[in-house]
Amino acid sequence: MASNLKNLSEYSSKNIIKVEDYTFGIVVAEWNEAITLPLLEGAVNTLVNNGAKKENIIIKTVAGSFELSLASQWLAQEQDIDAVIALGCVIQGETKHFDFICQAVANGITNVGLKYDKPVIFGVLTTDNLEQAQERSGGKHGNKGDEAAITAIKMLGIREKKGIWDF
Repeated sequence: MASNLKNLSEYSSKNIIKVEDYTFGIVVAEWNEAITLPLLEGAVNTLVNNGAKKENIIIKTVAGSFELSLASQWLAQEQDIDAVIALGCVIQGETKHFDFICQAVANGITNVGLKYDKPVIFGVLTTDNLEQAQERSGGKHGNKGDEAAITAIKMLGIREKKGIWDF
């Protein structure tokens, strides 16, 4: 669903589990840090507000969104990390660079989750302009970091329930 139809910071309570015993890895891109730092803040606050311990949130930074896949893999391969959240922002420019980066990052993050059989969450904004990115990093459309953190918690909840689905 498009974020102009739903606030990224709003979520249902289905599959929300207690997460005080879980460890989360967060990888955040430094490129577009005026956007990615609010995404990081949103993700951390949402995890903590849902019971995660700050000492169980491991944060790593990478240069840009392209590097999120490999850094996510490095975190996902760690036995003690239960879920990984990848945060970044790619803003459309004048060249096809945007398309290549977005596709590579989406595929890379998906493959890491499948390879390590744990939630690896795509928290990357892919916007047409800076204004759209600001609107989705704490602005009028909420915060993609909040959404990514809740998605990680819900995926762990689905896994914990071993096939029992809430609708």
